[in-house]
Amino acid sequence: MSRGVLVTGASRGVGAEVARAFAAGGDRVVLHCRGSADRAEAVRASLPGEGHAVVVGDLGDPAAIPAIAEESARVLGRIDVLVNNAAMYVDQPVAGSRRLGHPLAETPYDEWVTAWRRTLAVNLEGPAHLTWCVARQMIDVEPAGGVRRGAVVNVGSRGAFRGEPDVPAYGASKAGLHALGQSLAASLAPFDITVTSIAPGFIATDLTEGMITEAVRTQSPFGRVATAEEVAKAVLWLASPDAVWSSGAVLDFNGASYLH
Repeated sequence: MSRGVLVTGASRGVGAEVARAFAAGGDRVVLHCRGSADRAEAVRASLPGEGHAVVVGDLGDPAAIPAIAEESARVLGRIDVLVNNAAMYVDQPVAGSRRLGHPLAETPYDEWVTAWRRTLAVNLEGPAHLTWCVARQMIDVEPAGGVRRGAVVNVGSRGAFRGEPDVPAYGASKAGLHALGQSLAASLAPFDITVTSIAPGFIATDLTEGMITEAVRTQSPFGRVATAEEVAKAVLWLASPDAVWSSGAVLDFNGASYLH
């Protein structure tokens, strides 16, 4: 049976591949983006099947989030699966350094505060608020066939465990996202809604092309990094009925590059 799927940050990279994976399985997908509507529309046009759409909105703005959920539900009829993939990190040259990010010892206080506020707003508060909106719809609207079922998958990061010295707000936001998923897994289980998280390491996308050096590849004993398609397949499984008993889990997905 076709499901209605909302994927955030779906204009490129992992989000686009996740959208393709669900569409290939016969699901209808709403692709969320913040500002790259043309790119998201191109992804939508490439998806097999019908009933797909693009919705635009800033997850860092709590006032904009209900409209994202409402428009997605209007298009799909019902949101059965939410994939919280959208994320950002402050990526700017540090004064007097060739490094990027906001390392504590090299970042002025006002820039430090700005980095934390924006990162947490998009990466943690945004998924929390969107999940509230979507989960309430999952609870209130019966799915086709009368089976009450919903799935939320959070795309976290290996950095939540390994640490992110140059972008600490990013690492902390992903750790918070994992914890959010575990809390909501317990509270939403009585409604037959599963919540899981995946914690990838480096992924080969256009955004990370300049970051994947030989040193990065050899962090994994496989000698490479993940592909976006591999992450998408794992997300697809976590959202499937076969993965119900994984609710609350955080799936390490880093090719044994970091074990804890």
